[in-house]
Amino acid sequence: MANKSSLSFSNRLARAVWNAVYLLLIRFTPRPMHAWRAFVLRRCGAKLGAGCHVYAKARIWAPWNLECEQDACIGDDAEIYNVAPIFLGQGAIVSQGAYLCAASHDFRDKTFPLVTAPIRIERGAWVAARAIVLMGVTVEAECVIGAGSVVTKSMPAGMVCAGNPCKVLGPRG
Repeated sequence: MANKSSLSFSNRLARAVWNAVYLLLIRFTPRPMHAWRAFVLRRCGAKLGAGCHVYAKARIWAPWNLECEQDACIGDDAEIYNVAPIFLGQGAIVSQGAYLCAASHDFRDKTFPLVTAPIRIERGAWVAARAIVLMGVTVEAECVIGAGSVVTKSMPAGMVCAGNPCKVLGPRG
């Protein structure tokens, strides 16, 4: 269920500080400096397990709403729009250019309020390049989301799913 939300001044201030930290301490780091990026993200509130790889050009909107278990990976140019919590399970991969969007607006309300819902990418799941995962979705364990797919509802474990809208194509090899 989506939650209606407005962003407080303190939230906006925290994001402004985070954007400066990202620009100064993460954005231009060499590719192999995963441990440094994880250190900075943890200091900014992210919960990261051992061996997480967050690449320098990955964009994380609010690190305090990010939880990644051991060996999870977020590729370059992936955008993690985590107004609500986003969880990546052990070994989960979000490939380059993918977009995880945990917020939208309620177009039925004339005031157009922000609505949010968490996203879960479970253990061993893979969100391929330029795929979009929308708020409230769970990509279950070992599921593969094909490149360029638009995921509007939860996808089952152990399946290959693709398309716009994303549909189950069959079991993962």
